[in-house]
Amino acid sequence: MAELSFLLVVFPMLAACSCFLMRHNTIYSLIVIISGGLLIGSAILLIPLVPFSFSPKSFLGINIHEILTAADFLLLFIILYFGVKYKNWLINSLAIFQIVLLGYLEFFLINGSETYPIIYCDNLSLIMVLIICVVGSIICVQALPYMKKHETHLKIGVSRQPHFFFVMILFLGAMNGVVLSNDMILFYFFFELTTVCSFLLIGHDKTERATKNAVRALWMNSLGGAAFITALVFIYTRLGTLDMQYIIHADSKSQLVILSMALLCFAAFTKSAQFPFQSWLLGAMIAPTPVSALLHSSTMVKVGVYLALRLAPAIEGLFLTQCVTIFGAFTFLFAAALAVGQSNGKKVLAYSTISNLGLIFACVGLNTPESIAAAIILIIFHAVSKALLFLCVGTIEQHIESRNIEDMRGLYTKMPLTALISVMGVITMIMPPFGLLLGKWMAMEAASSFLCGIVMIAMGSALTVMYWARWAGILMSDPFAGKFKLEKQPVLTWAALFSLCIGVGVLSLLSPWIYRWCIIPIMGSDYLASYSTDYGIFENAFGVFAVLPLSLVAVAGFIIAILAVKSATHSRITMPYLSGLQTEEPRVFKGPMNRLITAEAGNYYLSSIFGEDKLTPWINLGAVILLTLVIGGAL
Repeated sequence: MAELSFLLVVFPMLAACSCFLMRHNTIYSLIVIISGGLLIGSAILLIPLVPFSFSPKSFLGINIHEILTAADFLLLFIILYFGVKYKNWLINSLAIFQIVLLGYLEFFLINGSETYPIIYCDNLSLIMVLIICVVGSIICVQALPYMKKHETHLKIGVSRQPHFFFVMILFLGAMNGVVLSNDMILFYFFFELTTVCSFLLIGHDKTERATKNAVRALWMNSLGGAAFITALVFIYTRLGTLDMQYIIHADSKSQLVILSMALLCFAAFTKSAQFPFQSWLLGAMIAPTPVSALLHSSTMVKVGVYLALRLAPAIEGLFLTQCVTIFGAFTFLFAAALAVGQSNGKKVLAYSTISNLGLIFACVGLNTPESIAAAIILIIFHAVSKALLFLCVGTIEQHIESRNIEDMRGLYTKMPLTALISVMGVITMIMPPFGLLLGKWMAMEAASSFLCGIVMIAMGSALTVMYWARWAGILMSDPFAGKFKLEKQPVLTWAALFSLCIGVGVLSLLSPWIYRWCIIPIMGSDYLASYSTDYGIFENAFGVFAVLPLSLVAVAGFIIAILAVKSATHSRITMPYLSGLQTEEPRVFKGPMNRLITAEAGNYYLSSIFGEDKLTPWINLGAVILLTLVIGGAL
């Protein structure tokens, strides 16, 4: 256990330093690939050992608590340094506030006599470790060919890839640290380390826009860090411990503990870019696409929902849970509405992430067996599908030099395989038998008795189908005849896309067994299993989601689609009638006064209704009111 924990947390940090020091392309590429393989292997080897906990007393002969204290302060001083460097008074103020509270907690409150496990791993931690190591490693490997093209496009003379992969791999270690921490001080350290990693990655290209967005991400997430350390002071003052398992299951419902839970929820909201903190994640789209994929699928934003899931037993039965449900459902609905008005592919993906995370928060707030299961299912499948879609968009963008989805019209005639994989990614977001739809079905069942929640979740789901179906239609819009001419891509790019595409299909097929073997044990004595999964079918008293039968239908549909494509190779393209005298040039006809008119197709984005400038101020106002309700309700 100790060796695997070392490989999952400490080894990535050592590998990251090796990437930074070894400047030769071949050497750091091998380090990235080997590190990814070791992380995946370590995560798999962890499976039969769960659950476990332990507390290492020292590292290299130095007391662990002393190392942790020094690391916490060092990290906060690094944040303070960046605040001074970029002349941001808010970052400086928040960093100083955290330093003061951390000093008070470490030197005046904690007596050092308490003993409890520092590391704790149950099925929830295991699921997160597998997501981080498998999906995160795939993204890092795909980034090797991507960053080479990226720097060529930007005409960068001296490569900054060693620095880039240093932070990427460090990020994976930090995330593993978050999900394996039982000591809340250790959790806080890794919580803030992910903030610094995201800041460095968002600002990687060092352009004015990249730096501005990175600084915004730093101060917004520092708000969450300030709320987190404040909660720790309150918790220790009342309970006298920072043992997460004890805190979660403590019977104490004192005002101070409830306020601490509300502050931790606030920290989770900032980390997961919920309204009104969404701008840091939208700004992060300026970064290279592998960064976006990592932030959205297996790192940064998953910290928030993981923390909320951990807190679920502690907030059960409180008014706070209703506030979290409404806040999450509100974000799910209105982030989906903003996604409808977007034509920028990465922005659609960003708003979709914010929306899905809002749904997970709503499930945590509902705090029933169905909703907790839905939250975990959504985390798993959102990670894989969103990583796949981001990597597809990055690959497409480097080929057509645009991320506008209108420029992807008929993409399968130019990049047939990438386009088909992208469509597959879209299908996994909205269609059966895939896990995201399963999670939404569970969420709606769980919210059926909560009118406000079910209305917002149902409306958000409808809007979700709208923007995903539109994108898939654009990708497949042009007529096809003839043989596919497959595009050329690096082997590592194909390996990443195919592994994620196959992975989401296999995981969806296995979802009944994932529920039975992985999710039910997470609930333990706090919750009771609410679905039977006989014959690959989810069933309870209210409905059925037939995963295995629907999978067979999906496979049959795939085979029919292949046969249809094969028959299309013998077809002749007939252009549509263009309401005028046709010309030999496709899509051009003679109109009034014999003028040549080019026919263009485009989608309605309903910007007058769903435009960012129209909705965002009102959404942020509503979110601030709901956040006030979250904190005020605790008071």
